Amino acid sequence: MGPTEEFEQEARRCGYRRIAGVDEAGRGPLAGPVVSAAVILPVRCRLAGADDSKQLSASERERLYAEIMDRAVCVGVGSSTAEEIDRINILEATKLAMRRALAALSPAPDYLLIDAVRLTGVDMPVRPIIKGDALSLSIAAASIVAKVTRDRLMAQFHAVYPQYNFLAHKGYGTEDHLVRLAEHGPSPIHRRTFAPVLAAVRVPVREAFQP
Repeated sequence: MGPTEEFEQEARRCGYRRIAGVDEAGRGPLAGPVVSAAVILPVRCRLAGADDSKQLSASERERLYAEIMDRAVCVGVGSSTAEEIDRINILEATKLAMRRALAALSPAPDYLLIDAVRLTGVDMPVRPIIKGDALSLSIAAASIVAKVTRDRLMAQFHAVYPQYNFLAHKGYGTEDHLVRLAEHGPSPIHRRTFAPVLAAVRVPVREAFQP
């Protein structure tokens, strides 16, 4: 069936008008940022084929990303770096990225639908929804924007650090990535508090990347 506007309609019946769906991409990888997106869709918006971004092909995500960017009332994107993830942990870094995405929205939302995360420190009602990216159209849209944005960032990192093949695995802990990590040691964008990266630390980064 796919995501619907049921949760958005329920919020509107309570008097809210600018309902933002919020989701992230990149909590699990060993390298790169975690990216969050916040999306406010117009009433009765239809996004054919929209779903949790993990259930879509790369070409489907790109098509839907373009449609969302064209049709949304507004879209905000925020991220947290690998350094921030190491300093405050992945959950707190995800929440920080979400707050940054919300700060980028104009007009500001008055109600939030979030995929599972309990976000505090915002001055509006927040409704966390388990598997929200498969249930709420706004969250699904945010999931797609976050995923496409992060994949594009990892393609840029691939150009800087081609020895890790980030273009193929986007920083996730695939067998290929683990082999390359063991061979080259961590790059500056690896999350050094994640166990597989910690295990690969053999020399300080500044020495490993001396020209």
